[in-house]
Amino acid sequence: MNTVIFACTQNAGRSQIAAAFFNLLADPAKARAISAGTQPAERLHPEVLATMKEMGVDLGDAKPQRLTPELVKSAQIMVTLGGLPDVPVVADQKREDWPMIEDTVGKSAAEVEKIRDMTAAIVSDFVTRHGWERAP
Repeated sequence: MNTVIFACTQNAGRSQIAAAFFNLLADPAKARAISAGTQPAERLHPEVLATMKEMGVDLGDAKPQRLTPELVKSAQIMVTLGGLPDVPVVADQKREDWPMIEDTVGKSAAEVEKIRDMTAAIVSDFVTRHGWERAP
């Protein structure tokens, strides 16, 4: 099974959104996603919780976690959101940076909805590109 890490700074918004959509779209026998941050916040942003709940995704139990070297080593693919300096490098690990996904911190609910929808589309393409879709 493949593990994908979605990483951002606080792990309180966009990386949580990306991992949640990934785990909804990907066949769990083929791949799973986790998320982490280089400077994790205490909790997810309230706007993120609300906008994901609108889509039927409850992130109420999600907790930001630190991006550690051990966590990075546990994944086959690292996806950074917004570009992250000082992310540990693992030999032969595939990496992607998605700079187009904005941080959710300080954004209005309407702005977070746009970030959520863009993230869902990019994650859907990513899952399809790797052939990890759930069976219909």
